[in-house]
Amino acid sequence: MATITLTWDHGYVLGVGALSTLYPFVLGAQIGKARKRAQVPYPFMYATQAECAADKSKLIFNCYQRAHQNFLENYPAFLFLLVAGGIEHPRSAAVAGVVWLYGRSKYSKNYQSGDPSKRNSKGAGVHYLALIGLFSLTAKTAVTFMLKAHGVI
Repeated sequence: MATITLTWDHGYVLGVGALSTLYPFVLGAQIGKARKRAQVPYPFMYATQAECAADKSKLIFNCYQRAHQNFLENYPAFLFLLVAGGIEHPRSAAVAGVVWLYGRSKYSKNYQSGDPSKRNSKGAGVHYLALIGLFSLTAKTAVTFMLKAHGVI
């Protein structure tokens, strides 16, 4: 049986995780405004290709919607890696978490420009590096746990 002792540094991980829960609401509010401007009625998730060709506000709405969906697709992996990597390396995980959130905000803003090809420009791709960092911290923690479980270390 192993015991994991949380230190005060784990508060950074919890803080970043808590802060990250606010961002989907920000994106959702932005979608609501874009939906109203583009006059895309509920329950439709997206405007059609023909509608977008005829009205740029509908294309921009689709970009807002897609940026939000992309965030939600990546969010569970981020949260898992943040918490798991933060078990052994709370400060490093918290820093990587902040970088990930920064990169995701840049990604969303770039996507919302109406030109989806720009979504990874202007520093937005840094979220990939942060996720790789969190994955590395998690893998190191997992290996350490397995080696300790087998008495290797």
